[in-house]
Amino acid sequence: MFKLNPTILVAIMLGIGIETSFVRSIILNGVVVLISSVYLLTQRPNFKLVGLMILISFPLAFGTWWSFIAFGTGDTHHLALVYATRLYAYLFLGAAVTLTVSVKDLLTSLNQHAKVSNTFTYGLLAAFNLVPRVRRQVQIIRYAGALRGVTYHLWQPQIYFKAILSALHWSDDLAIAMTSHGFSEGFPRTQTVTDHLPRWQWLLPVVLVLLYLLVAIIFKPW
Repeated sequence: MFKLNPTILVAIMLGIGIETSFVRSIILNGVVVLISSVYLLTQRPNFKLVGLMILISFPLAFGTWWSFIAFGTGDTHHLALVYATRLYAYLFLGAAVTLTVSVKDLLTSLNQHAKVSNTFTYGLLAAFNLVPRVRRQVQIIRYAGALRGVTYHLWQPQIYFKAILSALHWSDDLAIAMTSHGFSEGFPRTQTVTDHLPRWQWLLPVVLVLLYLLVAIIFKPW
């Protein structure tokens, strides 16, 4: 199965994403969505999650389109379609990264190839690994409140304040655990896993970004 390195995916996402924000082209937005969708299909993601992503984004895209139709000036129909399709271009660009690569693989790749600092990499990885524990702690807080006759809803700040207090205690445990495993800030580390990145893939973001730019400037598609 053809698979791009996570670092290359991030580079493509950032490069094309920045250009998309300056180019007002419905056709180019559609091309970005199409290519991202094809790559997504080749990676066999969770299709229920993809469908949910599209379903949730539809009201946002429709609201963007309608706001330009109702309140815009100039060529409102063209601008409305540009910004509505741009939303899906960003959505599928992000999905090509987040739905095809695990957080661990993404951070490991960025650490080795993009020279992201060890402190940031392992700190962020630890934070993601704590997400299940945070969810469990929120449930415990709600259960404890229910025993006292207090109902905590997810929109109430009290529940998050209590969860933050618990997380502060975990931060000390996490720091001790990282030190006991030999992590020292500012010192080089050996890698137990080597992330392979073919040299030809480095050319791919450059080619795609330049091709997008040339098409936008020379042909100026609708």
